[in-house]
Amino acid sequence: MRFAFAGFDRWRVVFDTFVAAGWEPVALFTIPVDNRHDFNSEMVERAEQHRIPVKLSRIDEDDLRRLASQQCDALIVSGYQWRIPDWRGHLRYAANFHPSPLPEGRGPYPLIRAILDDRREWGISCHRIDTDFDTGELIASEPFPIEADEWHETLQLKLQMAAQRLASRVAREFEQLWRDSRAQSGGDYWPRISEGERTLDFTKPVAESMRIVRALGLIECLAPLHGTKVHVRRAVAWQEAHHYEPGQVVHQYHRWVVIAAADGFVALIEWSPLSEQARIRMQG
Repeated sequence: MRFAFAGFDRWRVVFDTFVAAGWEPVALFTIPVDNRHDFNSEMVERAEQHRIPVKLSRIDEDDLRRLASQQCDALIVSGYQWRIPDWRGHLRYAANFHPSPLPEGRGPYPLIRAILDDRREWGISCHRIDTDFDTGELIASEPFPIEADEWHETLQLKLQMAAQRLASRVAREFEQLWRDSRAQSGGDYWPRISEGERTLDFTKPVAESMRIVRALGLIECLAPLHGTKVHVRRAVAWQEAHHYEPGQVVHQYHRWVVIAAADGFVALIEWSPLSEQARIRMQG
């Protein structure tokens, strides 16, 4: 089976697994990245190894016609921010790997909300590409448990490992799974979380603050401090009875700041008044 791949390094395992199953790559479509959280250098290296072209802008009709002229059978997508044009009439197949147990968790980045909602099971899905994002018929899925104290980074890694398992099954049994695909029923769309949802509320229990810290991880949550909001990369917390007002700074050691919460204390360990993007710009 000849295929084109659209994605970036986070989902490189999908590309590698299809190649290992005997699929032949003919083109790579990737996206601009920040080279802090998202990267595409490994995918570009793969393209160079296979001597296939790379495109760093959205797929258009001309691309689909070009793939058809190369006898490309399928477009496999995993981590591609742009809408795919109508591929029918150009390709036999087009499938997307989405990091949620569809039909739940449609949307651009559902794993943060999975932790905020205290889910105990998550998964990755493969579906046919349709007009609307994440709505096509389900081809296969790979569920897995997540922990009560799950972190953004551990869930991201678990999703990558589950994607490899799912891609192995899909690549080996593709045509049968495609024929057996089923329409999605129900489900919902999860937008990106709001600023309010990523901000610590010290009037609530410390467990709720730490859930936000864990859900955002290296992406950084926000916390009110000295009349403004700061960006928090790392925090710790503990339960302890006290007489302080929630939000009151009760202790400071160099840049470590201890803040009273409803039932204990939250300590900001790594934080900045500037966003990560602003810090990068200042570094030149």
